[in-house]
Amino acid sequence: MKDLDTSDDELPLTERDFTAYGRIAEGQPLPSGYIPDRLLALHLIDPDPYAPGGYIPNDPTAAVHGLTAGVLGELEQLVRRVSQIPALERLAEHFDPHRFYGGPGSEFLATAAKMNARLGDIGGGARSELCSVQPGEPADRDPAILRLGVERTRSALRRGVQVRSIYHRSAHEHDQTRDYVAQMIADGAEVRASALPGPRLVIIDRQHAFVDNHVIERAENNSGWHLFDRAAVAWARAAFDLFWDHATRWRDLTLAANDDPLTERQWRILRDLDAGYSQQQVGPRIGLSRRAVDKELAAIRDTLSFATTYQVMAWYGRFHTDNGMG
Repeated sequence: MKDLDTSDDELPLTERDFTAYGRIAEGQPLPSGYIPDRLLALHLIDPDPYAPGGYIPNDPTAAVHGLTAGVLGELEQLVRRVSQIPALERLAEHFDPHRFYGGPGSEFLATAAKMNARLGDIGGGARSELCSVQPGEPADRDPAILRLGVERTRSALRRGVQVRSIYHRSAHEHDQTRDYVAQMIADGAEVRASALPGPRLVIIDRQHAFVDNHVIERAENNSGWHLFDRAAVAWARAAFDLFWDHATRWRDLTLAANDDPLTERQWRILRDLDAGYSQQQVGPRIGLSRRAVDKELAAIRDTLSFATTYQVMAWYGRFHTDNGMG
């Protein structure tokens, strides 16, 4: 017969249980069809080792004491568990309630200091790429902070990290930002500018994205979110590529700001190439030898810091579009 623990379905005893116990106590056989599971579970009876199929009665007082001890043990355990509630409630003061909004794929950073600290930690360990969009109007910044930004960028570039940044076009007219960008480019970063409104965004190694807060009302202006959900970061990276493809190279803005980056002869060569004439055909059209045309194209590539004539012609198209030239 299986040994059952006491549980709610074992109590209370039924009238058949009382009758069966009385018959066992009097040495009589059990009622036909009766199964004494509840009596056995409460240790009111035990199997008779000398009479297979028979049972011997136990003192009900001992069963009462055993049941009482079991209930008291359960109550003691329950009291211990209830006593932990105040301690658990105290832990709430260490929990950031804003995490509730983000779930397992993001974290709310409530201040600019927390945003900068997290960016520094994650960016300092960047391994492959660091992409950013800075869409706001430029403003003078603490020189110490700018120097820190330059050093972070240089450190990343030295580790072989590709650094790409997009600024608002107005940043090109801001002396401090222009000098800062010039240092970044000199160190190997790629920079473009856009007049389109865009999100403030930083993406690191296609695994981390930092964005402005659009969830929690009345939060600090410079608060934001650290995203590490794979799908969200991939979407942000695709959005960055879209802005990047439609932005203007910083060098092109610098050339446009000059009186004229090329000579009139060089412009004429590019106009004819753009019109569909080959390099062999351009020379006779403007009275130059093929060698002279090649020399002028080499000078153009040097001025624009390009490696190929294809890059020159792509720049020519963007330059004319951006500056309304015919």
